[in-house]
Amino acid sequence: MNNERHILSAFDRDLETVQALVVKMGGMVESAIHDAATALETRDGEFAEEIRRRDKAIDALEHQINEEAARLIALRAPRATDLRMVLSVIKISHILERVGDYAKNIAKRSHVLSEMPAIDGAGMALKRMSATVEAMMKDALDSYIQRDAALAGDVRQRDLEVDQMYNALFREFLTHMMEDPRNITACMHLHFIAKNIERMGDHATGIAEQVIYLATGELPEEPRPKGESVPRMEEG
Repeated sequence: MNNERHILSAFDRDLETVQALVVKMGGMVESAIHDAATALETRDGEFAEEIRRRDKAIDALEHQINEEAARLIALRAPRATDLRMVLSVIKISHILERVGDYAKNIAKRSHVLSEMPAIDGAGMALKRMSATVEAMMKDALDSYIQRDAALAGDVRQRDLEVDQMYNALFREFLTHMMEDPRNITACMHLHFIAKNIERMGDHATGIAEQVIYLATGELPEEPRPKGESVPRMEEG
């Protein structure tokens, strides 16, 4: 019995260590989302390049989390409930890595856009959309730390707002392109940035759904709320 308690406490310590890495990674990703939007709005190409370079640290942290989680499974042989927690760490770190990639892609396009004529209001509108997603990500990570299924459910509902913002921006960019063909290249870049932000919202919702699964043992049965579908410009 004492030995089992010792093993369990060792597992808990190891799990806390790897979860702390997930929280650290989440903070880095939140900063990347915020900074990418700032670089876009301020048209700061040098700052955009810095954000792109920082993505390597996010990738390295995901690799470290995966290694620690694999070691935890191999050494501690967790029971079903505990294994679910370890697997959630792997899934969430992968989601965060993908969000970091989207922030890097936004920074890459922001650097290009900084050398083009500005599209009125685009930077501010995209920053508002990004701030919504950043708040979703923060709450999704807080819900994970607290195992708060209600907060996770709230994050899941807010994805609809992001979809609606994306749809409005899509139509706005299309209008700019039709009004003046010289806007086409810039608006294509801006559209793909908006799409990256919309996907970030999907990923924040994915973390929320992992939290609901951890807290209740079941994934949500109802489909997540989605905005009306608009035509997509495909990236070449």
